[in-house]
Amino acid sequence: MSRFEPKKLLIDPRKIYFGWWMTIAGGLLCFWGYAYHAYGFSALFKPISEELGFSRATTSVAASMTRFEGGIWAPLVGYLADRYGPRITVFLGIFLAGLGTMLMYFVHSLWSFYLVWGVICATGINIGLSMPLDVAITNWFVKKRGTAISVKWVFSGLSGVIGLPLIAWMISTHGWRATCVIGGAVLWVVGLPLVWFFIRPHRPEHYGLLPDGAKQSEQDESDSLQAGAAYAARIGEEEFTAKQAMRTAPFWLLIAAYMFHGALYPVMNIHCIPFLTDRGMDPLAAAATMSVYITASIPARFLGGILIDRISTPKMRYVLAGAFLLECGGVTLFLFNQESTFALYAFFILYGIGMGAVMPMTPVLRARYFGRKSFGTIAGWSRALTLPVGVLGPILAGWIYDTTGSYQIAFVLFAITLGIAVVIMIFAGPPKLLQSQPSP
Repeated sequence: MSRFEPKKLLIDPRKIYFGWWMTIAGGLLCFWGYAYHAYGFSALFKPISEELGFSRATTSVAASMTRFEGGIWAPLVGYLADRYGPRITVFLGIFLAGLGTMLMYFVHSLWSFYLVWGVICATGINIGLSMPLDVAITNWFVKKRGTAISVKWVFSGLSGVIGLPLIAWMISTHGWRATCVIGGAVLWVVGLPLVWFFIRPHRPEHYGLLPDGAKQSEQDESDSLQAGAAYAARIGEEEFTAKQAMRTAPFWLLIAAYMFHGALYPVMNIHCIPFLTDRGMDPLAAAATMSVYITASIPARFLGGILIDRISTPKMRYVLAGAFLLECGGVTLFLFNQESTFALYAFFILYGIGMGAVMPMTPVLRARYFGRKSFGTIAGWSRALTLPVGVLGPILAGWIYDTTGSYQIAFVLFAITLGIAVVIMIFAGPPKLLQSQPSP
């Protein structure tokens, strides 16, 4: 009797590889979840701060709490996704995110705002839409990993292009409280069934399949897991443990590069609409303008994933450095001509292209460098170690505005940090797995 029996899937994988169904389901979850909790917060920012009497720095704290908790939770969430599979963590995350979004209806004070948005919603989004979904996709794809992850990120981008204007319209017609109730209800009614039926807890080898839907030769079912590892090894993907990865210089160079790169993204998501309304735009026009950089990111998210699948591992860092450089160039161009509408749109387009390309490339580079074995744990520690910049960036930008009445100094700082990230990434070559390293 075989010691390993493949499990059954909901959909016949002989027709369409199940990994693609899982990717689409994850993309739909990201579409609605990020529409509220990434891009939508910029539309909610002023209505909440004005009704409840908060300063911009104070309001920014709730969003920074999302990143702070994401960093704190990340190592544990990554480990649990590696150990027990991603489905249970994604399900719990979507449940909490839906609950917290609906509870925003009852927020009337600073402490309740921080508790609901900064703790309940933040915990849900961090354990539901971040690493566990990347773990699921990384486990099911190797050669087509970039393409699969790019599909998820395209859906995330559409949340800013379609979801953000929809949220801004709902706020203008129904108020921000009712808008939050609608958002949370959709996460429960639509999101939870998607997780349960389409996010698989195991690698494809557990279902008698190979990554990417590749065909395998006749063999005993007991060899399925070994066949999957051999398939990944054929493209030079080595399996690091978390401890082994942390003993390599590339791991720490990547941490440094993403630390300097990571400040601007949360600032744009949170402060973009306030920044644009300060320039005289009404909130709906500002939401539409914000969607320019998100729209520019969508083809970059898709093409970036396809491109990275076709780039050899040693050259991947140069592609990422180029994407960082586009973001840096966009900010710098705007700083030299801040009154120009052309410079503003050029900034948004260049930033969007660079940012969009980085999104699918990052998990693919990490998986190509360190393998599937401990991907969630390694990604979790990476996020935790880059935590300070993502947390402090929006608060610092809000404080700079409260102090100077402008975001100019903040943009100068972000242009500098992006330039530093470009240089560090160039030197972050792939690691070598030393077989003499002890496994934990």
